[in-house]
Amino acid sequence: MSTAQGTRSHEELPDEVKHEIAHEQAHVDRVYSELAKAGERVQLVESEGLARGRASRSGDMRDEEKAGLFERDALMFSAGKRRATLEQQFEGLVFGRLDMDHAMSSDGSGSVSTGSGDDLEVRYIGRLGVRDDEYEPLVIDWRAPAASPFYRATPVAPENVVRRRVLRCRDANVLGVEDDLMAVEAPEGMTVVGDGALMAALTRSRGAQMRDIVATIQRHQDEAIRADARGVTLITGGPGTGKTVVALHRAAYLLYSDRRRFESGGILVVGPSSAYTAYIERVLPSLGEDSVALRALGDVVGGMTATRLDTPEAARIKGTLSIRTVLSRAAKDVAPDAPGSLRAMVAGLAVNLDEATLRRIRGRLLSHHQHNKLAGDPSDVVSELASAAWNQVRTHTNMERTEFIDRFEDSRDVEAFVADWWRPIDPRQVLLWLTDAGRLARFARGVLSDAEQAELVRSFEAALATGEWSVADVALVDHLLARLAEVPEAQREERGFYEIEEFESLSDYGVTEVEVTGSRRQTHDVGYEVTPKDARERLLAGRLTRADEYSHVLVDEAQDLSPMQWRAVGRRGRYASWTVVGDLAQASWPDLEEAAAARDEAFGSKKRQSFHMTTNYRNAREIFDFAAELIRRYVPDADIPQAVRETGNHPTSVAVSPNDVLAQARSEVATLLEQVDGSVAVIAPAKWREVLEELDGRSGRIVVIDPMSTKGLEYDATLVVDPDEITAESPGGARVLYVVLTRAAHRMTVLDVR
Repeated sequence: MSTAQGTRSHEELPDEVKHEIAHEQAHVDRVYSELAKAGERVQLVESEGLARGRASRSGDMRDEEKAGLFERDALMFSAGKRRATLEQQFEGLVFGRLDMDHAMSSDGSGSVSTGSGDDLEVRYIGRLGVRDDEYEPLVIDWRAPAASPFYRATPVAPENVVRRRVLRCRDANVLGVEDDLMAVEAPEGMTVVGDGALMAALTRSRGAQMRDIVATIQRHQDEAIRADARGVTLITGGPGTGKTVVALHRAAYLLYSDRRRFESGGILVVGPSSAYTAYIERVLPSLGEDSVALRALGDVVGGMTATRLDTPEAARIKGTLSIRTVLSRAAKDVAPDAPGSLRAMVAGLAVNLDEATLRRIRGRLLSHHQHNKLAGDPSDVVSELASAAWNQVRTHTNMERTEFIDRFEDSRDVEAFVADWWRPIDPRQVLLWLTDAGRLARFARGVLSDAEQAELVRSFEAALATGEWSVADVALVDHLLARLAEVPEAQREERGFYEIEEFESLSDYGVTEVEVTGSRRQTHDVGYEVTPKDARERLLAGRLTRADEYSHVLVDEAQDLSPMQWRAVGRRGRYASWTVVGDLAQASWPDLEEAAAARDEAFGSKKRQSFHMTTNYRNAREIFDFAAELIRRYVPDADIPQAVRETGNHPTSVAVSPNDVLAQARSEVATLLEQVDGSVAVIAPAKWREVLEELDGRSGRIVVIDPMSTKGLEYDATLVVDPDEITAESPGGARVLYVVLTRAAHRMTVLDVR
């Protein structure tokens, strides 16, 4: 909707615009009437499902009753899924309209053959398809081929589109319309409203969650969305070019175009931070898709969450591929308090396996097995120990080898030793071993310098002090998990017959059991969690799970992934297709060549296709020119898009002393709140965030946020505090400052602390 429409009430609009809105409202009302009917049909299906599951008697069920329960579950699942879809799509269900002339000239002249707008084919475009009682389409799903001209049509290549209209709705109410005319001139009787749907969308305020821009996707973006699903699709472009939204819409389109493949295998979306995933989490559900897993880099490993950021140096050490050698050596070691030798009496013979012998046995076993797999079934461990023990005692006995080994394997001393020596190891425990400087020096010999080792020790000591892992730690844990395997679940102890008898007669002890009428008595294990009592227990809380594999992996802000993070994401997409979004000028990872090599390894030999976005839709030109001037000084070959919108409002720079930062920030935020209708972000380095914390959440429109967490986000206005300190503390230096300076859509103020 144009600015003119947005600033006037409905009564103040011209009569012709009111007429167009009323006409579209009538169609939208009809669509929602059909949606209500669909909801009633869902209720009927649910009622039928419940009826299918009724049994006529208690006790054992007949086969036909079992089949009825299966049918009930299937019908209820289907109805529930359909109900969720209908509820999600209620707001903004219809967002577009096409008026098409199939005899329209295709030579680029855009001339219309018909004499009246009444003779054109009309197609309404929306979030899902809706048909009337005669099965005639009232709304076409935006992902359907018939809807593609809505995004692809241009005045140069109109694809038979005379007029493209965007409907702006709130709930089921049409608030305004905005038209793009593709023909040279409008047919007789056709009203054209507004200045263009895209520019209207750009003037809207930014909220707490990203809007899907499905109604204003442009042709070059649509080509990327509907590109071949196979292989790797690379989407590049500078700030504000719509890369993220294009990628998310691509995920929705893939689910629509090949549902069996992508819904069953799932789609993984990996973003830079939890703030980012919270920002985008409604985009895909609002497009009708919920078969998508959203993960921040700190959430990639199941059972583990991390939001804390390391120092740039610690993050660099943990992210480089050379850390694998350190981790591999650590993973082969025994726990610090594990026994160093085996001493036992077996069949009257003294067995003494020293540390060197145990180390050789350990090396042989780990060359073919994962540690925790053997911890769950230690028979191979016992067998190796038995062979070594036999070689030690065979010259001192007349006993047969098989008899000795049987006695060895039955020894309680041996069993206790194996349980302690080859105990399950949580990958997170291995990282905590590295707080021991001497132990780390042994693992890092020839790999890390003394200074790097000291930095690594400090980083893991910080984890122990805070009870929080860092984001960079997650990729290390994933690497160790791949080497060690999951910690085996504790086996349930078998109960004696007397315990079972007592369990079956609980009523004799005054205990009443709760049963489901008509079913057999069943017992259930009670799940529980122990609340961690200190920082170390918090670090080890929860059970890690192996990497799930997906059919499609979408990586946003890909330029920030370290080589170790690429390996972690790659484990989840060995057989997947990929969509990868990034801009090297915004990278926070310093060694781009090493990251590129790790990324290529994750992709494998899959074919690649690239799409480049060149237009900045987010920032006003005045704001982006300010940011572009900075990045050109540090990255001369940076990918600089063209900003399409001018406001006449240039960024403001204010010099402030350290003692006046809070007072000046209060004043500048108050001004920004008056200038914009939407969100305002105070982006500050760690040095100032605690001082500015009181501003967070004020008026429901202000957020105080760190520079790294702003990646992928956007706001109506930003207050950037101490840009020099942001550059100094950030792993990407000026590249991260460039990110910060391109978050504002309309207004930006910079506080230079001097």
